[in-house]
This record gives sequence, C-alpha cells and structure tokens, in this order.
Amino acid sequence: MKSFLRRFFQTSEIGYSLLSPFARIYYFFLHKRYLSPEKFTRKRFKKNLGYDLDLDNPKTLNEKINWLKLNYSNPIGSTLADKYEVRKYIDEKIGNKYLIPLAFVTSNPKDIFPENLPDYPMIIKTNHDSSGGIVVKDKNATINWKEIQLRLRKNMSQNYYWDNREPVYKDIKPLIIVEKLLDDGTGGFPSDYKLHCFNGNVEMISVDVGRGSKEHFRNWYNKEWEKQPYQWSKMLKNSSDVNSRDIEKPKCLDEMISLSEELSKDFKYLRVDWYLIDNKLYFGELTLYHIGGTGPFRPDSWDAKLGEKLNILDQ
Repeated sequence: MKSFLRRFFQTSEIGYSLLSPFARIYYFFLHKRYLSPEKFTRKRFKKNLGYDLDLDNPKTLNEKINWLKLNYSNPIGSTLADKYEVRKYIDEKIGNKYLIPLAFVTSNPKDIFPENLPDYPMIIKTNHDSSGGIVVKDKNATINWKEIQLRLRKNMSQNYYWDNREPVYKDIKPLIIVEKLLDDGTGGFPSDYKLHCFNGNVEMISVDVGRGSKEHFRNWYNKEWEKQPYQWSKMLKNSSDVNSRDIEKPKCLDEMISLSEELSKDFKYLRVDWYLIDNKLYFGELTLYHIGGTGPFRPDSWDAKLGEKLNILDQ
C-alpha cells in the first residue's frame, strides 16, 4: 500500500492533488519542523554519530561543521548552494570554461518536454536541493515525460532546508536546470573529486569512481596524493567506501587544488567538487556543510584529528 501511494502521488496529477495535504503533514513530522534548528541538529547529530554535540567547545570536524551551520552566517551562502546562481559565481571567480554546458532553465515543470531540450544526453535537476538528477540519454526514446514533470513538481514544492536545517537552502528560488551529461567514455559517470578546504587550504580529497554502478568505491587522499587511512560517509555500513584499490593521481591535480583554494579563500570550510573528462576539469558544486556534519568517521579518531586542522574562530 505504501509503495502504491508513493507512486500514485509521484506519477498522477490526481494523486498529487489528493495527497499533497497529507504529504505536507507527513513531512512536517518526518523532518521534525516543530524543533528549533539547534534542538534538531543536536538530536540528529547524536543519532548519527553516537555522541553529544558540543557547541560550546567544538573539537571534532563534525562538531565544527555544525557550529558553523548554526553560528556562522555567510552572506553569499545561498548563492553557493544554488546550482543555478553558483554558475555566475564560478564564471566571475575562475571563468566559464569550467562550467558544464547549460541547455535549458525554467521554473515550470510542464516546460520539460522534448521540443525544449537538446539532442545530446542530458541531466535534468532542480537547483535548490540535493536530489541528484534525471538522466536522459536520448530524448527521442520512449520516456514518460508526464512522470518526469510530476517528479520535478514534487521536488520544487519542497524546501530542502528542513532536511538538515542548513540555512543556505532556506531562501533559494526553485528552478529546473538542464545540463549536458558528462560521459567518461565508457557510458558511465565520470570520477567525482571533492576537495575539502579548511581556512582556504585543501586538507582532504575524496574520489568517487563508478558512481551509480556496483563497482562504486571511494578513496581519500591528502593534497600530496597520499592515500589516507580513514573513511567519512553518511553511514558506516556504506560498503562503497571500502576498497583497497588505488586511483591514479590526476595530471591536473595542481590546477584542481589551486582553483579550489582560490574559491575557498574567504571561507572557514568549503568543499569544492570537480569532474574530470580527458584531463579537462568541470566544476560540480560547492558545499558548506559536508553530509550536514553528521557523517561518521572510520576509525572515529580521525573526527578529532581532522577537527584540529579547522579553525572556526575569526582570524
């Protein structure tokens, strides 16, 4: 019954209209909207990490990210989190040659139909959340466009702020953006490089290989490309994080580091994401609060070791 109602809600105009009031009530309690940001954050932190969040004297990396979330108001935070507006920021800071080609932008899900879309493979996503995207490799194939429109309509009706209480998402104006789908040459997604910058310096690099496949794994490196003995994930049981294979050092690593440090120099913590295709860099996104500051470390001692490197006080 639950799966039927979910599909009825997501794929039917009638279902969406009938169930929307109940969905709003469901999400109200699911995301505990009756709690203050601090109470919500403390409860979620304890549930995910198993220890109490110390906001008076934060020491671990996860604690410091949550301290920044609750106490440090960034004047351009919403611009960085907005997948559309951040493109202008990247253009101004490092140039548009690093941007993934943009094909279409709209605020109306009903505009998403073949005549408005490019003839090349694309990804359709909303700018205001973290829901991934809808991959369309051939718009002329048999595709349920009505279902895609309804899914986008549902995404646009939600405020991602309530998922994690990350303030940068609260006031983003929802849009739908269509970008060219990057291909690594094998038909899969390109490797995803995430550079974690502390006070303007790259301290951690994670690399995801084979995302979306059974071969997906993630490694961690420092800026000298030395493999690190820890993992940092949403859940400890995430087996995609456990792999003994090494990843070849990218030829453009120095450029990746230099650009990331340029983008992060005015921030205490910033994660800068990149895709790499034929040694050409493409900007992915900017993140102020990795996993919302609730990702367990393995071994857990690294939460404190890396926390020592991040200075959250005014310098």
